Amino acid sequence: MPDSHPTFGNGKICYLEIPAADIQRSAAFYGNAFGWRIRVNNAGNTAFDDSVGEVSGRWVLGKKPATEEGIRISIMVDSIADTLHLITANGGRVIDPGDPNAHEKLALFADPFGNVLQLYESKH
Repeated sequence: MPDSHPTFGNGKICYLEIPAADIQRSAAFYGNAFGWRIRVNNAGNTAFDDSVGEVSGRWVLGKKPATEEGIRISIMVDSIADTLHLITANGGRVIDPGDPNAHEKLALFADPFGNVLQLYESKH
């Protein structure tokens, strides 16, 4: 039986609204840095599906960037070091590169609008 994405289920986190000042710039950032698939949704909004087709969302205008400590959204990556280079090359900024010797590898970055997110290096 072939895999079907997204996986549907009660309680699954499925959708994000990401504040942006320039939706096309934010879409390009996430597409280039993380390989997210950029598309236009049924309502005509610029939207995305993550690189594995499990989480989707869109960028929204008129909201402040998520810069305060609170819920932390993590993006799984194969290499924090490589991803931090992509982030800075595409207009984001490194806030905390993390400890490369830590058992659990994490780093913080800000996207071009200032939203703070976390990287989690997968050990798959």
